Amino acid sequence: MTAIRTVSTTPFPDQQPGTSGLRKKVSVFQQPHYLENFVQALFDTLEDCQGQTLVLGGDGRYYNDVAIQTILKMAAAAGFGRVLVGQNGLLSTPAASAVIRRHKASGGIILSASHNPGGPNGDFGIKYNINNGSPAPEKVTDAVFERSKSIDKYHILAREAVALDRLGETRFGAMTVEVVDAVEDYAQLMGELFDFNRIRALLTSGQFTMHFDAMHAVTGPYACTIFEEQLEAAAGTVMNGQPLPDFGGGHPDPNLAHAKDLVALLNQDNGADFGAAADGDGDRNMILGRGIFVSPSDSIAILTANAHLVPGYRAGLTGVARSMPTSQAVDRVAAQLGIPCYETPTGWKFFGNLLDANIVTLCGEESFGTGSNHVREKDGLWAVLFWLNILAVRGQSVAEIVHEHWAKYGRNYYSRHDYEALDIDAANGIIEHLRASLTQLSNRSFGGRQISIADDFAYTDPVDHSVSQHQGIRIGFSDSARIIFRLSGTGTEGATLRIYLEQYESDLAKLHLDTQDALADLIAIATQLAEVKQRSGREAPTIIT
Repeated sequence: MTAIRTVSTTPFPDQQPGTSGLRKKVSVFQQPHYLENFVQALFDTLEDCQGQTLVLGGDGRYYNDVAIQTILKMAAAAGFGRVLVGQNGLLSTPAASAVIRRHKASGGIILSASHNPGGPNGDFGIKYNINNGSPAPEKVTDAVFERSKSIDKYHILAREAVALDRLGETRFGAMTVEVVDAVEDYAQLMGELFDFNRIRALLTSGQFTMHFDAMHAVTGPYACTIFEEQLEAAAGTVMNGQPLPDFGGGHPDPNLAHAKDLVALLNQDNGADFGAAADGDGDRNMILGRGIFVSPSDSIAILTANAHLVPGYRAGLTGVARSMPTSQAVDRVAAQLGIPCYETPTGWKFFGNLLDANIVTLCGEESFGTGSNHVREKDGLWAVLFWLNILAVRGQSVAEIVHEHWAKYGRNYYSRHDYEALDIDAANGIIEHLRASLTQLSNRSFGGRQISIADDFAYTDPVDHSVSQHQGIRIGFSDSARIIFRLSGTGTEGATLRIYLEQYESDLAKLHLDTQDALADLIAIATQLAEVKQRSGREAPTIIT
């Protein structure tokens, strides 16, 4: 009989999960008892682990392999009956959600810091998804944090590591560890949603070229299987397809700054017709056409407008949802389709209740995340396949589809300015300054624009009526322009201030301006209102998307 050890410990004060779980530097997780404390706090919070099925996997970043073995030993000690773990410890975040749902697991632990850098000096993360495949709601993460503040012991199985390179079952104390094909369930689900025959015909026509940059992250095996094997795209279509613990020294964030090689391939005169990238754990995506970048806000709007062309959504959409800082482009499509559009706080967990209640079908966030009711996470490869399905049916280029969309619905010029690694006190000071100014801002004019709304966004969930306060400072103008200020919860160093800027334009002669030029006056107003330079010392954003 394998022994279960009880280990004495003391609490760590910094184990409060953010919008996507607990994220810290690898060195923080490597502290003795740090990971174990958090996992035990989670297991103590769950109602009943006895005999339950748990899903486990991660994005393959540094420390993933060590953490998985620790969690397996603690899951056995907690009384779980079975753990489904991805082969070699890999599971993309959307695939983990799909496995939870398909196998009716009680929940899952996903090891990832998403789009954050990896390696020994990089970031690590852990989050829990509940039995519908959705990230744990705030009532769960708050309870875990409370438990972490008083924990004094954890329980762990005393035995050697289990091999994760071969498919099959292994007895692990009284628990069964089943190593599953990380790609199989997910690829089958994609085949059920999209017209693979039509996409295959496009990719093998000799008239269409594409590149997918897996950024040496978890989507490499998924993309190679789906694009190059099942859809028969040319060998080499998938770039950087081998997952590496440090993501090849790169930053696995699919945006114009961190996927420069892909962007260059699409911006050549004879560049590829289509390009896409996914992030560290596979839930974010970037969409490119020859010479054009599709903003995530435009992408969810275009997917909504064209959903009837895709088999899995041909029956119609019940509604759509977007995070509050995401542009209102999808709102205009929803209005024309006669379906509701919900505005939620940032964080995919806020879409879960809407999806479970079947009052929305598609969801999107400006932070390069789109998804649907097929799982309860945003899904990078799903978005790429959705675009390929639309391109195959419409027979047009990405640029033609985007430009026709703007001509029909107007264009929501949109940008996000990130000030990364700010001093925490300075960042909090900016938000507190804005919050204190709200009552004085209504009906004031700046740069010829009149403010019509100034508030600190609060969200009441229409399903369970829970309330989430302080979700971002909103400044709205009478011409429908918006500026949003919020602090990000996904970083691990200092604080990140995000400023979102949006201006609607319906004049056909003004639909093709440079985005930063179109938003120049709003940018000036935003920096004036927030007193960014005075309070942080920063002259310019770290990154603009």
